[in-house]
Amino acid sequence: MLEDSWVAHPRGRIFVRTFLPSRASVMARPIVLLHDSLGSVDLWRGFPAALAEGTGRRVIAYDRLGFGRSDARYEQLSCEFVADEADTYFPVIREQLGLERFVLFGHSVGGGMALHCAARFGNACDALITESAQAFVEERTITGIRAAKEQFEQEDQFARLEKYHGDKARWVLNAWTETWLSPEFANWSLETVLPRVKCPLLVMHGMQDEFGSPRHPKMIASRVSCAAHMELMPDTHHMPHRERQVRVVEVVASFLNRLSFKP
Repeated sequence: MLEDSWVAHPRGRIFVRTFLPSRASVMARPIVLLHDSLGSVDLWRGFPAALAEGTGRRVIAYDRLGFGRSDARYEQLSCEFVADEADTYFPVIREQLGLERFVLFGHSVGGGMALHCAARFGNACDALITESAQAFVEERTITGIRAAKEQFEQEDQFARLEKYHGDKARWVLNAWTETWLSPEFANWSLETVLPRVKCPLLVMHGMQDEFGSPRHPKMIASRVSCAAHMELMPDTHHMPHRERQVRVVEVVASFLNRLSFKP
């Protein structure tokens, strides 16, 4: 079952979709999904519904401002855009959706955003899952983005972005490639925020991830101030939730079931 809604942010409307499991646990905290650099609610595909069923929890996905069905953005992203999601947008989403306590799941750059959200709202975030999250800018990241940028110069490939982002597609692509490839972004990292993360953490990463080596999950798991479980997946690239959906749901469900939350 799906429920669609909108969050009214001062900078524009944000689209939200909630996936309801057939049998929900009353006490279970909802899982909030934060998508990747080219992502949207629709690009999660069947994963949110599968995650809801596999965990017995509500799963909430939203299109960041400028993406998917949310309103457009026109400004160039600053080098602080990862932290800015936690400072500027997520607080409004949390307030309007009434999320007193929650679990965060962030994919790729959404993983970095989820880490910032967990650090900012430590008393409300019961657990955190990162998938394919980048912790810094390495050569593999740059090489992968350059290859993707070249690929999207092809008309049929760019049309794939337009299918999900409409006339915002060019902004979405540039917000990813031009920000990450800029010299000003070269020294970006999660180093300062990681020690402020204190909730239980699951770090998932594909061993063949084309945008980040296993150095990323190892850095995340070793620098946080909490218990962290790392799941490195062989023969898996940047989209574990799509490549190995059943396994990812199993790992997440097992991780959450091991935790004991207070009502």
